Amino acid sequence: MIDGQFTLGVEEEYQIVHPETRDLRSYVSAIMEEGGRTVLRERVRQELHQSMVEVATTICNDVGEVQSQLVEMRGELDRLARKGGLRIVAASTHPFSDWTTQQITESDRYHNIVNDMQDLARANLIFGLHVHVGIKDKQVAVALANQVRYFLPHLLALSCSSPFWLGRKTGLMSNRSHIFKRFPRTGIPDEFESYEQLENLVKLLVKTHCIDTGKKLWWDVRAHYLYDTVEIRICDMPTSMKDTLALVALAQALMAKLYLMYQRNTAWRSYGRSLIEENKWRAQRYGTDAMMIDFGMLCERPFPELADELVEFVAEASDQLGTTGALQHIRQMARAGTSAHRQIEVWERTKDMRAVVDWLIEETMRGV
Repeated sequence: MIDGQFTLGVEEEYQIVHPETRDLRSYVSAIMEEGGRTVLRERVRQELHQSMVEVATTICNDVGEVQSQLVEMRGELDRLARKGGLRIVAASTHPFSDWTTQQITESDRYHNIVNDMQDLARANLIFGLHVHVGIKDKQVAVALANQVRYFLPHLLALSCSSPFWLGRKTGLMSNRSHIFKRFPRTGIPDEFESYEQLENLVKLLVKTHCIDTGKKLWWDVRAHYLYDTVEIRICDMPTSMKDTLALVALAQALMAKLYLMYQRNTAWRSYGRSLIEENKWRAQRYGTDAMMIDFGMLCERPFPELADELVEFVAEASDQLGTTGALQHIRQMARAGTSAHRQIEVWERTKDMRAVVDWLIEETMRGV
């Protein structure tokens, strides 16, 4: 049985845009100044670029608590942005804004990142969704992080929201993934035999001045260096709140199912990073339209079939977590497509990137 673990913490990164010009605007400092005095309080954060604002839930016991906090925070961000004549957008890239014109946040931390990474940092104008799932034991966290790597491309395919960059249709459903891979210590991580092996890697990287803390391990999944969580970082930022909640429920159920298997002394079969990266590429390129590789059957299969199997695989855990209903939306997402599909449809109909931003503004607040 699930024993009170699998708490949730969710981080979302939003764009700040002007509703008439539709471009990104540097406004996070004003939101931070007032947001700290509202219901957002410590849940609102600034990021590297002034045109980005991040919110993070407190520790939530279930998906219902996550929904309550995310809806409240999205509504409050919208209110604060409107006070400055602006809007918020949930998507992983802006359709046309140029990173070279964006202001960097005044902070020693961010200036150090820019000094270290140079244009790689300045160009990292991307927005993501991170999901923390509570795992109390660090050894168990590493074991489950190893196994969940196989499913990361599936989560990416279900979240794609970044088909455009600098006014161009890139041909990728998740251009954010391509941009972020230019950073070091990103992508699908290697497998770790133990928490000590991971800890020794971090110590070596710190000693040799590669990083200052484990925070700069930007892998697609990591047993967190401070919290008792496994953090899943591969997802694009979904535009629809309903899509976000379905992905959070899936991430939680996946970790819980793998834990139930761990308790029975069984495990998901191990696959090498290079194989998993092949499926990640297909998810990045095609999203839910991908023919993904089923490494057990040694063949390609349509993603919606794999999504159905994934929902069935986690059913035991989702039943215990009370999220079976939320996970049915995963099947619909796999067939109807994601934000990236809708953005492309708007572009192909209008040939106007501003119309894409208009759709994003409206869809971000739908139901909120």
